[in-house]
Amino acid sequence: MEETSSALWKRLETPYATKSLANHLVLKQRLFTFHINEGELLRDHSQFITLLNDLKNVEIHIDDED
Repeated sequence: MEETSSALWKRLETPYATKSLANHLVLKQRLFTFHINEGELLRDHSQFITLLNDLKNVEIHIDDED
């Protein structure tokens, strides 16, 4: 079965980019448990940047308290 890249993207986007409460909690948990070694720069960590983009895409706002 041949599919277009657009169709594949939609299939991947649906479970991973939903704005559900469960997805919000998982993304926040990933943010709060993320760690790097001392002396490393955050901008050099693609995982961290990807996590921030995921949070932005599902419109999760991190409060100052968090």
